[in-house]
Amino acid sequence: MKYFVIVGLVLILASLGSALFFMLRGSKGDTRKSSNMVKALTLRIGLSVLVFVCILVAWKLGYIQPTGIPAGG
Repeated sequence: MKYFVIVGLVLILASLGSALFFMLRGSKGDTRKSSNMVKALTLRIGLSVLVFVCILVAWKLGYIQPTGIPAGG
């Protein structure tokens, strides 16, 4: 499960990078550029939600345990 979350976070960063690439590339008013950027950002949002749901499921199934922050640390 830990590796799945790590891969998900790497994919989120890659999607964000591709959205930045599409934003900076091309000429002003290019609709294809905007369409590609929207797709990349939509993919990033979907991956973020998926990673969050996986963390919640892992917590519910007992794969991960909350430890909290120690007081006075």
